[in-house]
Parts: sequence; C-alpha cells; structure tokens
Amino acid sequence: MDNFFEALSSLGSEANVDIELLIEKVKSAMLKAARKAYPDSEENIRVDIDPETKTFDMFLIQTVVDDEPLDDNEVNIDVARTIDPNAYVGGTVEKRLDIAKFGRAAAQSAKQSIKGDLREINRERILNEFQDLENDLITCQVTQVEPGGAATVQYNKNELYLFRNEQIPGEILREGQMIKVYITTIANKMKKPIIKISRARKELVKRLFELEIPEIYDGTVEIKSISREAGSRTKVAVWSKDPNVDAIGACIGPKRSRISAIVSELNGEKIDIIPYSEKSEEFIAKALAPATVLHVKILSEEERTCEITVPNNQLSLAIGNRGQNAKLAAKLTGYKIDIKPEFDIFKQATIVDSSEKTKAEAPSPTTEMTESETVPEESSVEE
Repeated sequence: MDNFFEALSSLGSEANVDIELLIEKVKSAMLKAARKAYPDSEENIRVDIDPETKTFDMFLIQTVVDDEPLDDNEVNIDVARTIDPNAYVGGTVEKRLDIAKFGRAAAQSAKQSIKGDLREINRERILNEFQDLENDLITCQVTQVEPGGAATVQYNKNELYLFRNEQIPGEILREGQMIKVYITTIANKMKKPIIKISRARKELVKRLFELEIPEIYDGTVEIKSISREAGSRTKVAVWSKDPNVDAIGACIGPKRSRISAIVSELNGEKIDIIPYSEKSEEFIAKALAPATVLHVKILSEEERTCEITVPNNQLSLAIGNRGQNAKLAAKLTGYKIDIKPEFDIFKQATIVDSSEKTKAEAPSPTTEMTESETVPEESSVEE
C-alpha cells in the first residue's frame, strides 16, 4: 500500500495537482469500479483514503437482519456479529471489501477514469492560471534548448514551448536563463489548452515599457504606436498627457537606466523613441529618425501617402539598411512614404509602405552615412 501512496504523491507532483483533490478523484474512480462488482449497492459503498496514515480501504455498509439477506445490502445478525460483536438487528455494519477482487477490468476502468479526471483538472488549472495572462508578459526559466534552437521554458511548474521563429533573431538561449515572454494566445481551450508565447512580437516591447516606466504604467505617458524588426530595431511613438512630463525623458530614465534595462532584455536591439504628434507631417518627420527631414508633403490623407524630402547626405540614413528605417517609419505612422533627396541629381526615389514593399536605387557612395554617426543621443538607444 505504501507504493500506492508514493505513486499518488508522484502523480500529484507531475500533474501539478493538489493531493487532496487527487484523492477525491481516486475515491470517485474506485466507487465507479466497485459499483460494477456490487451493482445494487451504489449508495452503500464507502472509500477511505488517508495519506497520513497510509490507509486505503473500501467498505460495504450492510443492514443487519435476523433472517436470510435479500442481497448484498443486508447481512444476517450472526454474520454481522463476526464483524462487530455489538451489532444488532436494524443496525448497520461495515464489511471491508477486498479491492483485488474487483478484477483487472474494474481496475482498468478506475485508471481510465482517473486519467480523464486529471485531464479535466489540468485543463481547468491551466485556464485559471493563464486566462488573465493572455496578451501579457511573464518571466520564465529556460529548462531545455533543442539542437534546432527551439526551447522549453517553465512558468510556475508549467512547461511552455518557445518556437525558434518566436525568438529574437540571433539570440542564443541557455538552460537556466531567466527570460521574459509575451503570451500571444491560449489555443484549444476546450480540450488541452496550448499557451503560445513569443519574444519576437512588438507587443513584448510595449509590455516591457509598461513594466520599466512608471509613467506609462500609470497612464501619464501613452504609447501611441510601435513598429519592430525583432533583433534589429524598434520604433516607439510616445506622447505625454501631462505637459509637465517629458515623454521621451521618462522613457529613457535617469542615466538611461530604464531604456537600458529594456535594451538588455532585448539583447541589444536598437530602440528609437519617437515623440508622437497629431500633426501628420511632424509625426512622419520624427519617425524617420535618426535621419533629418527637410519637408513632408501629404499627397493623400485618404490613401495615406506622403512625399519626404531629405538632404542628399541623409538619403541612405533615411532609407536604412535594406530599407529598414523607412519600413519601420511607414509601419509606425501608417503612411506610404516616398523618400526623395533634396537635389534629385540621380532621380532617386524610395517608396515604402507598411506592407514592407521597397523600391530603391543605391545612393551615391559619397553621400552614404552610417546610422551610428547620426543617432540622436536622446532618442535612439543601443547597448
């Protein structure tokens, strides 16, 4: 019987289920098995399981009679007194049942019933634990990294799977490492819930800002939009509801402490903090940081198209490596952006929209500048 309680304890730990709840499920399963052996005694069978004393007993409660019993629910007074010397006609005695006599089929039925109950318990437990965390941030520990890069992480004894394409490109996870992940959705809620997590979504950055920056958490500073190429660069547009609070300064923090914590969590990913403006022209110009914009012309508000003019020596900076800066600016503002140099000697033009379609000719080598040469101290961060 000790083996039974050891297995019960092990099962409770593996399934992350409270032992008392598991005992109730075992009792229920054993009752179902006993009813097959004693079909007429459904209401008269009791199961006692006590993990402290390590006792597991089943009893059939029988009414004492002075003549021949009609069925298993009755027992003759002479037999009853062999169980309890104080038995009397009209009273009851408890006949201990031999669990082994239920047979293999009954035991298998009980086992299947327990498995089914555990699945339902586990389903409800997962939903109760994670339903309020959907679209939120959690901190997990990496427990296993597969050769292909996919990882298993653990949160409150729950194992979650982080696919390679949901990780930050270029990051190498290590077993034992603590990481933050974003819960994108809970799938298959009616059967076996699957918690889908990510470190590549832009929502992860938003939650990190809320976590690290009190002014965003309390609503004083608002994130208006985010665009991200995970592992490379993110643009975050912020706006302060309080004219006395500097939105960008709040995000950077004293000695850049707040933004540095976010960049560190993102493995050095560059972050441009953009001041949001309700004036489209102004917002679009700021979104192309670190490049300087000379002029913004809205071509169509309905089609969300605009034309941008930049100094010739800022053209490659405005476009960015493989068009990245322009793409992120287009996603951030929601405008299709046509970037042109101030002096259109080579008739160069770049059109970028939020669908990431890019058409560009390489600018003259004499006009190229690296992004690190022009990143404003106050708005772009990289470790």
